[in-house]
Amino acid sequence: MLKKYESGVYLINGLEIAESKEEAINLYGRDFVKSEAAAATMAYRIIKEHNTSGNMEKLQLRFDKLISHDITFVGIIQTARASGLTHFPIPYVLTNCHNSLCAVGGTINEDDHVFGLSAAKKYGGVYVPPHQAVIHQYAREQMAGVGKMILGSDSHTRYGALGTMAIGEGGPELVKQLLKRTYDVDMPKITAIYLCGEPVKGVGPQDVALAIIKATFPDGFVNNKVMEFVGPGIKNLSADFRIGIDVMTTETTCLSSIWQTDETIEEYYEIHDRKGEYSEITPGEIAYYDSMLYVDLSEIRPMIAMPFHPSNVYEISEVLKNPKDILHEVELRAKISLGDAVSYSLTDKIIDGKLYVEQGIIGGCAGGGFENICCAADILDGHNIGNEEFTLSVYPASQPIFMELLKNNTAAKLMESGALLKTAFCGPCFGAGDTPSNNALSIRHTTRNFPNREGSKLAQGQIASVALMDARSIAATAANKGFLAQATDFDVEYKYPKYHFDSAIYANRVFDSHGEPDEKAELKYGPFIKDWPPISKLPKNLLLKIVSEIHDPVTTTDELIPSGETSSYRSNPLKLAEFALSRKDPEYVGAAKEVQKGQIAIENGENLEVAVPEAWNCLKKLSELLKLTISSLVTDPDMIGIGSTIFAVKPGDGSAREQAASCQRVLGGWANIACEYATKRYRSNLINWGMLPLLTKEKHEELSFTKGDYVFLANIREAIANKASELKAYVVKPDGQIKETSFELGSLTDTEREVIVCGCLMNYYKNK
Repeated sequence: MLKKYESGVYLINGLEIAESKEEAINLYGRDFVKSEAAAATMAYRIIKEHNTSGNMEKLQLRFDKLISHDITFVGIIQTARASGLTHFPIPYVLTNCHNSLCAVGGTINEDDHVFGLSAAKKYGGVYVPPHQAVIHQYAREQMAGVGKMILGSDSHTRYGALGTMAIGEGGPELVKQLLKRTYDVDMPKITAIYLCGEPVKGVGPQDVALAIIKATFPDGFVNNKVMEFVGPGIKNLSADFRIGIDVMTTETTCLSSIWQTDETIEEYYEIHDRKGEYSEITPGEIAYYDSMLYVDLSEIRPMIAMPFHPSNVYEISEVLKNPKDILHEVELRAKISLGDAVSYSLTDKIIDGKLYVEQGIIGGCAGGGFENICCAADILDGHNIGNEEFTLSVYPASQPIFMELLKNNTAAKLMESGALLKTAFCGPCFGAGDTPSNNALSIRHTTRNFPNREGSKLAQGQIASVALMDARSIAATAANKGFLAQATDFDVEYKYPKYHFDSAIYANRVFDSHGEPDEKAELKYGPFIKDWPPISKLPKNLLLKIVSEIHDPVTTTDELIPSGETSSYRSNPLKLAEFALSRKDPEYVGAAKEVQKGQIAIENGENLEVAVPEAWNCLKKLSELLKLTISSLVTDPDMIGIGSTIFAVKPGDGSAREQAASCQRVLGGWANIACEYATKRYRSNLINWGMLPLLTKEKHEELSFTKGDYVFLANIREAIANKASELKAYVVKPDGQIKETSFELGSLTDTEREVIVCGCLMNYYKNK
């Protein structure tokens, strides 16, 4: 059972729940101050220790450690260098788990790795070579500490199960930390996730995670909040089980997570030779939460998140009983995202009333844990996956895990069944490895199943599907030769072998500067590693053409800038920008470039009327309305900026990748227009790249503007500087008709306003 408490609750002694102060006093035995109870949560205490503002409503956080991987660290270091970086002021780990295969673009992937090693030497960081560990497993094993805070440039930066508050953000937020600045955010609300009971045999962490995502994502129950895991059920979960739930909290769109700790987590730190990082952390005797989700673990059954979102969740038993209706419903939902680009079908996978899948994957930061893989092997012991289309690949999340699987014979059991064991690699999670065949269905214990994230290319008529499941039920399906099954139907003796961590694996291969930079070290650049192009500051007025319009309920960062093979180009901003919106709107790049010609003409003193005639005509109409001379607008780049914008109902769900914003900026984008933003991290990425995060109050079905219209924002720089709450705008239709509208910007800090006025974070630091 999952039950929501939406109006705030009190937790007494970590066990008893009270919905009112009067009830809480009766249970607690004495009166108390509500504000003190709110300060007794684990999250509040950790945040307070890391806040430098002196104001617990307006936070300025300094993190203990930073971590990035090889499709983010090059851009971060390049941005920080351009802003004055001399050394890493706090521990910064550079992992290499996304472009590990070095399979696309000649030397460019390995060139990035070489750059990363040289940067770790020069600036005093840690470098983890390819195939040693996926980013988050390394952080768990070597970086986490109870009461610490870690910032990572990957959205699944979540180490709450180990008592560490971690946040995944776009690269510019890490740049700020490298430049000794702060992470500025309003104090988040805190939601208790109260766990009771014990999972039934065969239910794994992904099952619990998917149940929580289903309960919280659709209505934004924990959006930009901290999820604090409490309750008596925690003691019934192993460390790996807790970690498997925790990493998936990203898919709820929460800001961060934290769990109470106990002897199980103490043992985890001891196993990894880091016992000094452990301490017990629990809520105070009485703690107040803004909301609560009550989860009875004993009632959760094997779950499946059908394409194309982790919240599209069903019990597997439902799908087994009624596959046709459920699959048809998925087909109808898919139509919203896919349109008529491809012919999409799932119901044709029903064979004799059973659902057949072509592929299984267990791996990454969610599925590649030791316990998950051992349980899968126990199910497959004595079975084989058959010799038809179905394949099974298993990716241990780190070399130490892989080594232990070899030593305890788990690897042999898996290989005997027909499964393939591969090294630590994030590729299957974002489309850079194990891309299924066209029209295939893959079941995966990974983190996401957005459209085309698995690597298929809509523009080329390709489509494949991913459903998320727990490793145990994936193994059950594999034992069933590819026909969907649930682990609870298998009578298995789970052996739960003890894990032994081999520290020599990292000691022999990981470069650790121990925080000592080598000023004489030279950065090593491959020919494809490029600096950011110049970014214009915000002018007095803006003319924006709406070049793309997206009415999907949610737009993911995968749709704004695809994953997969594009990751190889993330050290080259101009090349990467060519892929912007390519899966969602293939015409976007060309349309944005056409508008960008206007900005280039203004900056170079060229004839705007020749460069972009329709922009000239818009300004001519507007100059008449606003009683301005057109010459005063088009002869001074400080007077007018001309660029593009997109409209999306709710953009930014998913990855923390800053490139979802920076690619638009490189192509001349000045803003996004949305009804709301799916995540704080995407909105922050827009701001850090000098893009206006515009909000419209209009319903998306009844907009006063549409694709092809121009939007004029008069005196925008002054409005930003003066903290205007509403921005007046004029919409110019293709026929010359002009309509008035307005936008909001939402809450902006003084620094964020300065960044927008400067044009981007790099410009802001140069000005400083």
